[in-house]
Amino acid sequence: MFKKIAFVLFAGIYCVNAQNNTSYWQQKVAYTMDVDMNVENFQYEGTQELVYTNNSPDTLYQVFYHLYFNAFQPGSEMDIHSQNIPDPDPKIGYKISKLSPEETGYLNVSSLSQDGKAIEHKTAGTVLEVKLHSPIPPGKKTTFEMNFKGQVPKQIRRSGRNSAEGIALSMTQWYPKIAEYDFEGWHAHPYIAREFHGVWGDFDVTITIDKEYVVGGTGYLQNAQEIGHGYEKPGTTVVKPKGKKLSWHFKAPNVHDFAWAADPEYMHDVITMPDGPTLHFLYKNNKEIIDNWKDLQPKAVELMRYFSDKIGKYPYEQYSILQGGDGGMEYAMCTLITGERNFNSLVGVTAHEMAHAWFQHILATNEAKHEWMDEGFTTYISTLAMNEVMIQNNPNSLRGSYKTYYQLAISGIEQPQTTHADHYAHNFAYGASAYGKGAVFLAQLGYIIGEDNLAKTIKRYYKEWKFKHPTPNDFKRVAEKISSIQLDWYLTDWTQTTNTIDYAIKDVEENSNTTTNIILERIGQMPMPIDVYVEYTDSVVESFYIPLRMMRGQKENPIPSMNRTIMSDWPWTNPTYTINISKPKSEIKSVKIDITNVLADINPSNDGYTK
Repeated sequence: MFKKIAFVLFAGIYCVNAQNNTSYWQQKVAYTMDVDMNVENFQYEGTQELVYTNNSPDTLYQVFYHLYFNAFQPGSEMDIHSQNIPDPDPKIGYKISKLSPEETGYLNVSSLSQDGKAIEHKTAGTVLEVKLHSPIPPGKKTTFEMNFKGQVPKQIRRSGRNSAEGIALSMTQWYPKIAEYDFEGWHAHPYIAREFHGVWGDFDVTITIDKEYVVGGTGYLQNAQEIGHGYEKPGTTVVKPKGKKLSWHFKAPNVHDFAWAADPEYMHDVITMPDGPTLHFLYKNNKEIIDNWKDLQPKAVELMRYFSDKIGKYPYEQYSILQGGDGGMEYAMCTLITGERNFNSLVGVTAHEMAHAWFQHILATNEAKHEWMDEGFTTYISTLAMNEVMIQNNPNSLRGSYKTYYQLAISGIEQPQTTHADHYAHNFAYGASAYGKGAVFLAQLGYIIGEDNLAKTIKRYYKEWKFKHPTPNDFKRVAEKISSIQLDWYLTDWTQTTNTIDYAIKDVEENSNTTTNIILERIGQMPMPIDVYVEYTDSVVESFYIPLRMMRGQKENPIPSMNRTIMSDWPWTNPTYTINISKPKSEIKSVKIDITNVLADINPSNDGYTK
């Protein structure tokens, strides 16, 4: 008897601990870095002190760092992947394989110590493997000190020197960055030009560079009175140190990355929003683009207000839009975009990258595993923002995302959205899945739970998960709490399979002289709730709403001015469903599934009936 009681007691304690171990936690870092850049050969030397706090329930015996610049060498994993994928990114292609030693990128760790003691480390491509001399217990801190050397690669993908638009330095993924460790373990994936995942923390970064260069990027400049270049407060006297170089000192609190760009011909404009952050614009002094960049600035203010209103207030005091890189890419408190664009394109890329300030740099999903949450949510909200800010007056502005998804769904090369970003067999499948299908996930969620509930879900998601690493399930649970609708079936089918939606009006048959049967058929594997709209010969339109049984709930009437009948729910196992209309067939003019076109039905040709 005693043994039995002891066993039950032990089991109970174990269960409590197991439940506690699932409580949310995240690691914490504090970087202090000094880097000295040689703009003649684009090589630099740096020191890094990293205070690492282990907030996990696990004792750590090893750590990993990302050495992203090592990807820009012939024979790297990025190079080989680009040469072997059927549809390589044209920005990469075979370019890395043709780099000379002077054009390659590298990050070499000269020395590394833990709490003052040298530790073993090995470079394996773009990852530094580190064996600790002292394990890091739960709740404890340790300090790593490092010396490193780097060379900025020729501009190919995101990072680089001397871009096609003449930007001297786009410094992204430029420093040894410790990998994330979370409830799934280490995320030390190699860099092949896809996505990122970083540890939340504080950055204190000093960049020493020729005094002719203007620098912008992550963080707040601490020594504007020594720098000038438009960063000083009006009326402040700038006293620059003697010598050929200036040291730019930045601090960035509570971010998970640090990026910067520099060029001797940068123009610098500043707008201080009375209800928001200070916006910085750094762009080339090129008369062909100046007007567009000036006109961009009030639009950027509108975009900042739109996102703050629809998602949640931007939490930092600064955001910078920098000309640089090879397209558009988001970073903490800033973005790098190419600037030689027409005005609509310039605003469009700014809208997308600025939206990433929320969906990735405040709501920091693991982009490598859930890239569709980052790119898809950003595409959704930035498309709506462009429709409003640019006064496009498009009643169906997300049709482009739907079109992309439909192309993917019938392509024969689609992979589930749970595929690791690096492991898609085709670049098209990755892009269409992350951007197009990811945006449709949100838009179609509005069809399932109602647009008002979707708007509330986005705001509550931001409130509960900002400055954390949310997963797809975390977002789903917020939507369930807001809507009182069960959504596990939706998240599972849409993201973990390639099942498609295809519903049809199978038949409209007269049941008697006074009633008609509308027979619906589910052809696709993915079930959904269905809105059916019936137009009668007197031009009156009536809707019939069929909830999916697995939802265990229902949405509000999406068109309140229209009479709606809520039908009994449809079990997903049943291939057909019959609606009985209390009118003869002769009085039915047309029947249509989802007149809003938000349901992602891949075959609209069978969605309707016309008399």
